[in-house]
Amino acid sequence: MKEEAITFKIIGCAMKVHSTLGNGFQEVIYQRCLAIEMDKAGLSFGREIDQTIFYEGIDVGTRRADFVVEEKVIVELKAVIQLEDVHLAQAKNYVVAYDYPTGLLINFGSTSLQYKKVFNPKYNMT
Repeated sequence: MKEEAITFKIIGCAMKVHSTLGNGFQEVIYQRCLAIEMDKAGLSFGREIDQTIFYEGIDVGTRRADFVVEEKVIVELKAVIQLEDVHLAQAKNYVVAYDYPTGLLINFGSTSLQYKKVFNPKYNMT
Protein backbone atom coordinates (compact mmCIF):
# COMPACT_ATOMS: atom_id res chain seq x y z
CA MET A 1 0.00 0.00 0.00
CA LYS A 2 1.32 3.44 -0.90
CA GLU A 3 1.90 6.16 1.71
CA GLU A 4 -1.00 8.25 0.38
CA ALA A 5 -3.48 5.39 0.88
CA ILE A 6 -2.05 4.65 4.32
CA THR A 7 -2.28 8.26 5.49
CA PHE A 8 -5.84 8.48 4.13
CA LYS A 9 -6.83 5.45 6.23
CA ILE A 10 -5.05 6.77 9.33
CA ILE A 11 -6.78 10.15 9.05
CA GLY A 12 -10.14 8.39 8.67
CA CYS A 13 -9.45 6.39 11.83
CA ALA A 14 -8.43 9.56 13.67
CA MET A 15 -11.63 11.31 12.54
CA LYS A 16 -13.69 8.42 13.91
CA VAL A 17 -11.90 8.63 17.27
CA HIS A 18 -12.29 12.42 17.46
CA SER A 19 -15.95 12.36 16.48
CA THR A 20 -16.62 9.70 19.11
CA LEU A 21 -14.59 11.15 22.01
CA GLY A 22 -14.33 14.83 21.17
CA ASN A 23 -11.46 16.81 22.66
CA GLY A 24 -10.30 17.04 26.26
CA PHE A 25 -8.71 13.67 26.98
CA GLN A 26 -5.05 12.87 27.54
CA GLU A 27 -2.95 11.86 24.54
CA VAL A 28 -2.64 8.25 25.73
CA ILE A 29 -6.43 7.79 25.55
CA TYR A 30 -6.46 8.92 21.92
CA GLN A 31 -3.47 6.70 21.22
CA ARG A 32 -5.26 3.63 22.56
CA CYS A 33 -8.44 4.44 20.62
CA LEU A 34 -6.54 5.11 17.41
CA ALA A 35 -4.84 1.73 17.79
CA ILE A 36 -8.28 0.09 18.00
CA GLU A 37 -9.51 1.91 14.88
CA MET A 38 -6.36 1.20 12.86
CA ASP A 39 -6.61 -2.47 13.79
CA LYS A 40 -10.25 -2.50 12.62
CA ALA A 41 -9.13 -0.81 9.37
CA GLY A 42 -6.63 -3.60 8.74
CA LEU A 43 -3.52 -1.46 9.13
CA SER A 44 -0.38 -3.05 10.55
CA PHE A 45 1.41 -0.87 13.07
CA GLY A 46 3.77 -0.75 15.99
CA ARG A 47 3.05 1.47 18.96
CA GLU A 48 5.79 3.37 20.83
CA ILE A 49 8.62 1.39 19.27
CA ASP A 50 12.09 2.60 20.24
CA GLN A 51 13.94 4.13 17.31
CA THR A 52 17.67 4.78 17.53
CA ILE A 53 18.85 8.32 16.82
CA PHE A 54 22.27 8.68 15.21
CA TYR A 55 24.50 11.71 15.11
CA GLU A 56 27.24 11.41 12.49
CA GLY A 57 26.87 7.66 12.61
CA ILE A 58 27.03 7.48 16.41
CA ASP A 59 24.11 6.16 18.47
CA VAL A 60 23.09 9.07 20.73
CA GLY A 61 19.90 7.62 22.17
CA THR A 62 16.40 6.54 21.39
CA ARG A 63 13.03 8.18 20.90
CA ARG A 64 9.59 6.72 20.51
CA ALA A 65 7.17 7.76 17.86
CA ASP A 66 3.56 7.09 18.79
CA PHE A 67 3.02 4.79 15.79
CA VAL A 68 4.89 3.33 12.86
CA VAL A 69 2.20 2.25 10.36
CA GLU A 70 2.78 -0.29 7.58
CA GLU A 71 6.52 0.33 8.11
CA LYS A 72 6.12 3.46 5.96
CA VAL A 73 4.43 6.21 7.97
CA ILE A 74 5.41 7.73 11.33
CA VAL A 75 2.43 9.04 13.32
CA GLU A 76 2.91 11.53 16.13
CA LEU A 77 -0.12 12.39 18.28
CA LYS A 78 -0.87 15.49 20.31
CA ALA A 79 -3.75 16.52 22.54
CA VAL A 80 -3.22 20.28 22.70
CA ILE A 81 -5.55 23.21 22.07
CA GLN A 82 -3.56 24.36 19.04
CA LEU A 83 -0.66 22.83 17.11
CA GLU A 84 2.48 24.93 17.25
CA ASP A 85 5.62 25.08 15.12
CA VAL A 86 7.52 23.03 17.70
CA HIS A 87 5.09 20.11 17.21
CA LEU A 88 5.52 20.25 13.45
CA ALA A 89 9.31 20.41 13.85
CA GLN A 90 9.21 17.32 16.06
CA ALA A 91 7.22 15.36 13.47
CA LYS A 92 9.56 16.46 10.68
CA ASN A 93 12.59 15.48 12.74
CA TYR A 94 11.10 12.04 13.38
CA VAL A 95 10.58 11.20 9.70
CA VAL A 96 14.15 12.24 8.92
CA ALA A 97 15.78 10.65 11.98
CA TYR A 98 13.85 7.38 11.61
CA ASP A 99 14.32 7.45 7.81
CA TYR A 100 10.67 7.06 6.83
CA PRO A 101 9.25 8.80 3.76
CA THR A 102 6.09 10.21 5.34
CA GLY A 103 4.77 11.30 8.70
CA LEU A 104 1.49 12.46 10.14
CA LEU A 105 1.06 14.87 13.02
CA ILE A 106 -2.43 14.49 14.47
CA ASN A 107 -3.93 16.72 17.15
CA PHE A 108 -7.00 15.54 19.05
CA GLY A 109 -7.01 18.47 21.51
CA SER A 110 -8.80 21.07 19.41
CA THR A 111 -12.54 21.19 18.78
CA SER A 112 -11.88 19.97 15.21
CA LEU A 113 -9.32 17.28 14.43
CA GLN A 114 -6.09 18.80 13.15
CA TYR A 115 -3.54 16.92 11.07
CA LYS A 116 -0.51 17.72 8.98
CA LYS A 117 1.48 15.52 6.63
CA VAL A 118 5.24 15.82 6.78
CA PHE A 119 7.71 14.44 4.29
CA ASN A 120 11.30 13.30 4.40
CA PRO A 121 13.14 15.36 1.76
CA LYS A 122 15.39 12.34 1.12
CA TYR A 123 12.52 10.65 -0.69
CA ASN A 124 11.17 11.96 -3.98
CA MET A 125 7.49 12.67 -3.30
CA THR A 126 6.24 13.27 -6.86
